[in-house]
Amino acid sequence: MNASPTTPSVTEAAQDKVMKHTCDHHAQCMKVIQAILDDEATDAEKEHFRVNMDKCIPCIESYRLEKCIKDSLNQKIAKKPCPESILNTILSKINS
Repeated sequence: MNASPTTPSVTEAAQDKVMKHTCDHHAQCMKVIQAILDDEATDAEKEHFRVNMDKCIPCIESYRLEKCIKDSLNQKIAKKPCPESILNTILSKINS
């Protein structure tokens, strides 16, 4: 799989380190991965994740998989505007 220019990658210095094969906080990492992919992560979360990716194989693999899925879905889904009549119906039901 080819990494995009925005994909965090393992640095050369990190390649010399011992990589973790298990992640003790994978659920938290997945939340940060989703926030990063949705452009909702804070700078602190992004930096923490970059540091973590330098040593955690499961997080690297999860990030790449989630990014691939998101990119594939974005290419397949046709974005169409909602018809005005449907929008008005939804808004009226919300406001009532």
